[in-house]
Amino acid sequence: MGAAEIMNSEEFKKCVEFHGHICPGLATGFRAAKVAMDKLKEQRSEDEEIVAIVETDACSADAVQVLTGCTFGKGNFIYKDYGKMALTLLSRNSGKGVRVSARPNGMQPDAEHHTLIQKMIAGKADDAEKKRFQELHLKRTSDLLDAPFEEIFNIEETTIELPPKARIEVSEICYSCGEPVMPSKMDMVNGHKVCRGCL
Repeated sequence: MGAAEIMNSEEFKKCVEFHGHICPGLATGFRAAKVAMDKLKEQRSEDEEIVAIVETDACSADAVQVLTGCTFGKGNFIYKDYGKMALTLLSRNSGKGVRVSARPNGMQPDAEHHTLIQKMIAGKADDAEKKRFQELHLKRTSDLLDAPFEEIFNIEETTIELPPKARIEVSEICYSCGEPVMPSKMDMVNGHKVCRGCL
């Protein structure tokens, strides 16, 4: 399936709707999640059948949530603040896992695109540069969707231990702020249960 077909697919459109726009990061998350799901022979998680661990809080993480069905609310979407374009997907059904990570230089923008990204971030791009940035951003997205998977990603099996399933707990009141808190997220301070926000 080529870039044009992917971008017109319902799955990709759902990712765009959730994320808010089309970009190279969304495309990489889409591709990583699709391949990881295929490798594990898994379908979208209705409950906690699969667990996703992302190592970035950038655009790619949104595509992972949409395609895998793993979410913070279900407790099967785990974020590690490593700043890497990497996804680990684990199956509770099979006990197997895969890690998909960006290859060195596999996703680098060309020099013009890189320069315009920096101008956009700094808020210094003029109208013509903004237009050119959008053109290059869309082209880079298309290129990432078209590129052979092995040119942009590494994929390997992993044997990470599955995290426990999400817990449902009756809240207790924090001694310090008086707000209800999950007991497992509280610490004892001078004989009183205190939430992490008050520590």
